[in-house]
Amino acid sequence: MSMTGPHRDDLLFEVKGVDIRRFGSQGQQRTAALSLKLAEIELVKRAIKDTPVLLLDDVLSELDSSRQQYLLDSIHDIQTLITCTGIDDFIENKFQLNKVFHVADGVVCEG
Repeated sequence: MSMTGPHRDDLLFEVKGVDIRRFGSQGQQRTAALSLKLAEIELVKRAIKDTPVLLLDDVLSELDSSRQQYLLDSIHDIQTLITCTGIDDFIENKFQLNKVFHVADGVVCEG
């Protein structure tokens, strides 16, 4: 087991001096985590001169509509794989879905 490294760091995110981990809404916590992820993508892009693939799981469920739109606008030019239980939020935000796959009863279907 590794005892050092970035996975051992404790980061504190505050909104107006308040620790959002303890007192923030789930939407605020999700926004902070996504902000960190987007910043990480920018750092990787600069370091390797290429854009990494972004993987997101059920990313819109805890965000209000303005934060949903901001996130979708931010990842527009990034190859992104998103898992979710429905695509309604993406359609409402006019996000271009290049490919959609449905999984039901262990079967994956495109479309």
